[in-house]
Amino acid sequence: MSKPIEPRGKILVWDPLVRVLHWGLAASIAAAWLTSGHPKGLHQLAGYVAGALIVVRVGWGLFGPGHARFLSFVRGPRATLGYLRDITRGAERRHIGHNPAGGAMVVALIATVAAQVTVGWLQTTDAFWGVEWIEVLHAALARQILVLVALHLGGVLIASLRHRENLPLAMITGRKREAAEDDVG
Repeated sequence: MSKPIEPRGKILVWDPLVRVLHWGLAASIAAAWLTSGHPKGLHQLAGYVAGALIVVRVGWGLFGPGHARFLSFVRGPRATLGYLRDITRGAERRHIGHNPAGGAMVVALIATVAAQVTVGWLQTTDAFWGVEWIEVLHAALARQILVLVALHLGGVLIASLRHRENLPLAMITGRKREAAEDDVG
């Protein structure tokens, strides 16, 4: 039986730009998905917005503050697989910022959305307009994004339940419960 969570204060973890970029990217991906096969202008606009958000997020991940920086949460395969193994045992530690699995998901989503935006843009060029393998790749990347989003939501749900913390609310307010002794800062 787990011990009760002691009430503690809230601390700011995710700055406003990280939160705007997160929800903006979620909205642009949803808009691109919903407008697929509809008027090209809306679909392309959603894709270009996603691309712009990715560019800003990468810049912020390299030069932004604290928990926004990739160096604060992107870990190698060994640490990420170890964290996933700890989840299966119910022994994962709470992280104030992104945990190693969340860091891997950030990288996977950024890379996949960036590839999707690039392939979508290529479809508008004279060289690649109507090229079948580009269309197939664009569709495959769209499905991959959906799988990653589903895994992301599953991970958020698991972490929220395990650590008794509303992570979607934390990504809205930017605030999480302050660190306990065994949490990772």
